[in-house]
Amino acid sequence: MNMPKIIKDYCKKCNTHTEHKLKLFRPGSPRAMAKGNRSNERKKRGYKGKHQFTATVKKQNKKPCFLAECTACSTKHYFVIPKRMKKIEVGKSTAAA
Repeated sequence: MNMPKIIKDYCKKCNTHTEHKLKLFRPGSPRAMAKGNRSNERKKRGYKGKHQFTATVKKQNKKPCFLAECTACSTKHYFVIPKRMKKIEVGKSTAAA
């Protein structure tokens, strides 16, 4: 799906609809000292080898999440499309003339 770079969306700080710049949201690296990682490392100690989890089938698509920045006051908020899709592109325009 192609998304425009600039959309008009509601800004809580401005209390009005303003133009927002869209950027695809990328999560940061996971924490190494999180509780799940620590417990997994503890279960791998000794001669037990790699800890085996129960196999779960992951969904192949994700709901696209964007970081929308207001052009007037430069506050940021998440903009999520509630549909699952495999590919998303920002800034590509499909001009049918």
